[in-house]
Amino acid sequence: MKRIGILGDIGSGKSFVAKLFGLPVFNADEEVKKIYKYEKKCFKKLNRKFPNHITKYPIDKIQIIKIILDKKNNINKLGKIVHPFVTKNLKSFLKKNKNKSVVLDIPLLMENKILKKKLYLVFIDAKYSKIRKKLIKRPGFNNKIYKIMKKNQLPLITKKKASDIIIKNNFKKREIIKQINKIKKKFNND
Repeated sequence: MKRIGILGDIGSGKSFVAKLFGLPVFNADEEVKKIYKYEKKCFKKLNRKFPNHITKYPIDKIQIIKIILDKKNNINKLGKIVHPFVTKNLKSFLKKNKNKSVVLDIPLLMENKILKKKLYLVFIDAKYSKIRKKLIKRPGFNNKIYKIMKKNQLPLITKKKASDIIIKNNFKKREIIKQINKIKKKFNND
């Protein structure tokens, strides 16, 4: 059973590529949305830490954005509260899929040293100019939030060097599928 960790820049296509493997995917961004919507314990902890920002349940994205923009280190404080919930959900996902190969789409996978077991790291390599065009089109894109999030991440070159496999993303589905099929063959032969 393989555990494939997807790495890459914000907007490089990590979630898109993760789905194309055709394996169960743990998407940390989606898990965080669920936590904000359904996890009352998280709400209570965030409300105690950020009473001026987290005022209603379920938590909405606007409240989170205001926290991040309010002070530089708020993103770290936010992470210390939310990441344990994500980790708990990840453990549940891995237990449920213990006899299957899985894909982990976790933006801060390396930064948070989430898993100690061996992962096959796949780096999504995409041109910044294409990523930027794509990001700007996203509804609610906020450049200040983007810059704060980038500062919280390891340099891309570090992630790329640590990776076992590199997928070139030219944002053409057919080309990416070809690369993924080669990776799947390699995994089946290992």
